[in-house]
Parts: sequence; C-alpha cells; structure tokens
Amino acid sequence: MKQDKIVTAEAAVALIRDGDSVSCSGFVGIGTPEALIEALERRFVDTQGPRDLTLVFAAAPGDAKERGLNRLAHAGLVKRAIGGHWSLVPKLAKLATDNLIEAYNLPLGVVSHLYRDIAAHRAGSVSKVGMGTFVDPRNGGGKINTRTTEDLVRVMDIDGEEWLFYKTFPINVALIRGTTADASGNVTMEREALVLDAQAAAMAARNANGLVIAQVERIAATGSLDARSVIVPGVLVDCVVVAPQGSHVQTYGTDYSAAFSGEIRVQTDKIVPAPLDERKLIARRCAFELPLGGVINLGIGVPEVVAAVAAEERVLDDLTLTAEPGVIGGMPQGGLDFGAAVNVQALLHQNQQFDFYDGGGLDLACLGMAEIDQVGNVNVSRFGPRLAGAGGFINISQNARRLVFAGTFTAGGLEVSIQDGKVRIDVEGKTRKFVNAVEQITFSGAQAAAKGQSVHYVTERCVFRLQPQGLQLIEIAPGIDVERDILAHMAFRPLMDTIATMDARIYRPKSMGLAAVLQDLQLSDRLSYDSERNTLFVNFEGMAIHSMEDIESVRRVFEALCSQIGRKLNVIVNYDGFKLDDRVAEAYEEMVAALRAKYYSTGRRYTTSAFMRAKLGAALPRRNLSARVSETQAEAKEFLNRSPHAVGVTA
Repeated sequence: MKQDKIVTAEAAVALIRDGDSVSCSGFVGIGTPEALIEALERRFVDTQGPRDLTLVFAAAPGDAKERGLNRLAHAGLVKRAIGGHWSLVPKLAKLATDNLIEAYNLPLGVVSHLYRDIAAHRAGSVSKVGMGTFVDPRNGGGKINTRTTEDLVRVMDIDGEEWLFYKTFPINVALIRGTTADASGNVTMEREALVLDAQAAAMAARNANGLVIAQVERIAATGSLDARSVIVPGVLVDCVVVAPQGSHVQTYGTDYSAAFSGEIRVQTDKIVPAPLDERKLIARRCAFELPLGGVINLGIGVPEVVAAVAAEERVLDDLTLTAEPGVIGGMPQGGLDFGAAVNVQALLHQNQQFDFYDGGGLDLACLGMAEIDQVGNVNVSRFGPRLAGAGGFINISQNARRLVFAGTFTAGGLEVSIQDGKVRIDVEGKTRKFVNAVEQITFSGAQAAAKGQSVHYVTERCVFRLQPQGLQLIEIAPGIDVERDILAHMAFRPLMDTIATMDARIYRPKSMGLAAVLQDLQLSDRLSYDSERNTLFVNFEGMAIHSMEDIESVRRVFEALCSQIGRKLNVIVNYDGFKLDDRVAEAYEEMVAALRAKYYSTGRRYTTSAFMRAKLGAALPRRNLSARVSETQAEAKEFLNRSPHAVGVTA
C-alpha cells in the first residue's frame, strides 16, 4: 500500500535529531524552503531543540537580512556550517566570524558535486578547483575561523600532478523545494525558476538512511504527474509539506513570474536603457570582450549590467549567457532575482552546470572584483569581519577560457560624471581596491598567468591586463590623467608601456553599434599574417555568415589588413564548422571573388567536414575559384608549396 507522505511542517521538522547534518536547497530565494526553515526555527525557540546541527548549503539560501538560513542563526542550534556562498546569510556568517561555530567556505561547485559523491558513498571529490586560493590547504583549506580544525581539503599527487581532494561528510537531512507533489512524494518543479541540487541532495540523505523533506505549493492525485516532469522521485522523499501563503515565493524579489518558469517568453529589446553611470560605463567596456557565438557567465554586481547592455545593443541573440545554478541561454536577472533568467534555452541541475564550467565550457566569464593586488590576485570573499564567501567564483574564474573582472576603481562614495565624452571624477571613493596584497585569495593571478589564461580588469577609468610579471595598465578613459586619477589611488605601480585610450563610443549616450564592432574585432582576431612566407592564415572555424552585414564585416576587415600589407599574398583558410546561409551564399561568393582579384595571388581552403568540402567545391567555381578543398591545414600548405602559382583563393 502506498504511504501518504503529506504532513505538516511541524511534524516533519520534529523528526530532525540533535547533531544531524542538514542540507538546505536554495539560490538566494529560488528553491529556498522557507516554510521548513521557519518551522525548524520555531521548534528550536519553543523547545531548545534540535541542537548542534551541521548546516550544508551550496549557494546561500537567504536575502541578506532575515529570511532563509538567517532564521537558524541561534546559539546552540548550529554547531557547524559548510557553505559555498555566505553574503546572503549574514546572521549565520556572524556566528562563523565570531568564532562561535565551526565553519567552512568551499567553492559552490565543489559543494554541489559533493552531494553526488555523498549519495554514491565515494570518499570525496578530486578537483583542480581551489588551487592557489584560500581553499588550498596550504592557504587555510577553506576554514573560516580558529574554532574549525578538521581538514576537509588536502593536496593529492596523481601521476606527478597536484590535485585537491575534498572529503565527503554525512548528510542526514535534506530540506528541498518543488512545485507539485503527490501523496507518494514525487516532486515536480514546473513553477520553479531553477531545479538546483534538490535531486542529488535528496539522494545523499536517502542513501544515508536519512530524512528528506520536500516543501511544495500544491498536491496532485497520485499517478497524475508526468513521469518525465518528476525531478525528485517519491522513493527519495519521506515527507511532503504544503507551504502556507507567502512562504513559497518564486524569488525573494518576485512572487511569481511566468517568464522565470519558462511558461512564456518575453521581449528583451524593449528594455529601457539604464543611465550612463559608472556601472554602465564598465559594463559597456566589458561588452567589447563578448565573443559572438560564445558561452558566457555573468557574475553578480556590475557584471549583471553587461546582460542589459547586450540586450540594448541587440547582440543578446548572438550570445549564450549562462548562470551557475543551471541556466543556459536567455537573459539572466539581477538583484533578489539573481539566478533566474528569462527566455532560457535549457535548465540544468546545478551540479551538471559545474561539470560544464569546470571542464572549460565557458568562452568568457565576467565577474566582480573587490580587492586586486599587483600580481593579479582578486579577493571577493573575505574583508575583516565581513564574510562574503566564494560562491561559484573560484570554479568559474579558474576554468573560463577568457576572464574579465569588472568593478569601480575605488569604493565608498565614488561619484563620476561624463562631460563631452570625457570622464570626470567628481568625488573619489574612500577605499582603495588596488592594494599591495589582498586579504584573501579568491582568484590566483599566479595560477592564471602560469597557464596563459587571458585576464582583464575593467574599471570606469582604466583597463589592466594580467601579465606573467603582474598587472599592466593598457587603457585609460578619455579625460583621465594617469598620475592624478590612477596611480595616486593605487598601493603599487603597475607595468606600463603603450597605453591606449578606451573607445570613445563607451562614453556617449547613444548606441555603440556593438554588433558591428564585435564582428570586426573578432574577425580580426581570426587573421594571422606570416610576413616571411607572405601567407595569411584565416581561422573561420565555427563562424557563421547569416546576413549582408556579416559579409560586409568580412570584406571590411580583409580590405583593411590587405591594404596595410600592400602586396598580393597567399591564403590558407580553415572552414571547420563554418556556416553559410543559403540566402546570402551568392553575395558571399561575389565578395570572395572581388577580394581574390584585388589582393590574393594563391590560396587554399580546408575543412575536415566532408559536407562543407562538397558545398564549397560546388559553389566556388561559379566565381572562377578553385574547386579544390583540402581536408587538413597540412595538406593545404603542401599544395601551396608544390604550386606557388596556383589560382584559387578564398576569404
């Protein structure tokens, strides 16, 4: 006979015992089981039990004030806390920084993965994430205070290479949230903005013979739920609690949005442009780094504005924005809606998203910065008694192919104005952000420099780039004086060579024409000229030509480079993954023929794709271009070496 698992919140939390390890879902207010947390707090206040709990959370379930796990910050209730992000649970964080509880800050993605490892009864998780940061046991091992002595992280040698080993720990209780449940405990999440790690955390508690309590907003008849919509199956759930009105909001900023749940799509090109303040100036400069067609993560704070700039400049459809709790595509939201997104393409479990991130899936990450030192280290996690925590910052910053840190140059009262396209510092911030040594290393400049990671630091008045020797000043805003406005407010002198002026379009209120700018910039990055061999190497891998604007960008960039070279040249082009829309194919071929006649002497194109070789081989002869398409770059080079006067070129 099927068990009816529907109970009151009071009856469910009464099953939690002294000393239990309790995991709690939630990303800000998304997926946070507020009714269960409230009931647990009431029980402790009324009975002084349960006591000495261990709280486990990946992203902080809280609003930076009273809600979420802030409710459980009572002396005696909590003995230990293991969390990824802490800034939204300041009451709990104060217990940690006051040395009243044992406390750890581990990378959000690591905590997320540990749920799976705990469920599978593995010894732990092996990862590169955290190397060289405060999570590295040689730098503290993620321990927040002196009361915390147990080592949860250690360095391992595997085949002569260093890794970090994150030890698993028991989870006795999982507090999760969904939308609909039946009496058997099957849980769906159709009105939730995220699915998070509810399934993995429930499995971890269930496989430890523990307790899983699910908060939902409604009950369905047993057997009526679509099996493919069930996120947490009933075999993992012990108790189902229906939340009272007001205790199951979709986010702490929005009671319910059909766009956040994917029920509807909304227009993103109707957004009212934000004022041109220092935050938008920074976001605009960061937007010049956006890789068209790339996969991107935008962090909280100033990076959130980059999404609004991309929408305003109408390039959002050319990007895939993501957020660490599992969002793929669409437009991520900010503030107390952070973590949600509209018009998403897909929604992953949080641990799956970090599989993707840790494996190098991000083409670009744009993250905030609070303290930066001369070797490029960044601190966003700890400032004296204020504990922010790393969140997903370490996972993301260590593994993105390219990285942009974004933030104001100084903090605390900074006032900036723009006059005639020039920046004026009206009131300087009270706090320096560029310091000799950061208080805590959340991002290791040395690690990034050693592996050749591309890293920029963008402010409203200047841009730095990470070099092996340290930070280099590479750009300043129009109207900014290097000595007065930059060096006078830094604790160290950066490397300086040629310093460019930041693009003037950033400091004008009208549209920057970003789509054309990015196309030209990124197309230029695809061209490499070898003067000794008089050969132009062109990497069109993964590029798409959809419109006449795309064709014009190719023509414009090639014209500029070839005119600069000043002589006819050989060309080798990689067409792997290249996409050419049939509607503009003829115009593209005409453009190629015109470039050939004017600038090229010999050329070769290649692609490993048999389909693309056949397509090019059929199309190009119509413009008197060679039908021969090589399969590899080596084959293309060999052809040019054998046939220095061969006709046939591509663009």
